[in-house]
Amino acid sequence: MQSDHDLIKNILLGKKSAERILYERHRQRWFRLSLRYGKSRGEAQDVFQEGLISIFKDLHQFDAERGEFIHWSNRVMVNAALRFLKKNQWQNTFTDLKIAENEQEISESILDKMAAKELVQIIQQLPLGYRIVFNMYVIEGFSHKEIAAELEITIGTSKSQLSKAKRALRHILEDFFLKEKE
Repeated sequence: MQSDHDLIKNILLGKKSAERILYERHRQRWFRLSLRYGKSRGEAQDVFQEGLISIFKDLHQFDAERGEFIHWSNRVMVNAALRFLKKNQWQNTFTDLKIAENEQEISESILDKMAAKELVQIIQQLPLGYRIVFNMYVIEGFSHKEIAAELEITIGTSKSQLSKAKRALRHILEDFFLKEKE
């Protein structure tokens, strides 16, 4: 099996078969990432398309010495999602609100019981600002400083959005498990 690095070299040499292999290898991961940012499957497909275009257009910029391809491509996909959201529904999404104190963390045991598909569906229910910050911080591993710079918001707003996202997720999860017990 060819490594991502070898596939990229072949793609840059014009070999379409290598492009297909790389796409097939990572498409599910990239689409799941797109689903977390889109409000619906249709939006996720749009984000996925834009992300794919960016990945293959900018493939020459990937530097294996700076990190793994999957991390680079995920970052490209996140940036495509942010561009899509900015273009389509971004305005007035973020508001500076007091950060909630004494927030309880979502229990990992609850998350362990859920299928990935259910978790994505629950994340999709979050308001746009909450969803973006939650995905970037919790799933993609961005710092609040990086999120603030990328989204052109304050660090406090990033923290506030994350806090509110966790609170909203807790309520959604409580409802989810109450319905499951009935």
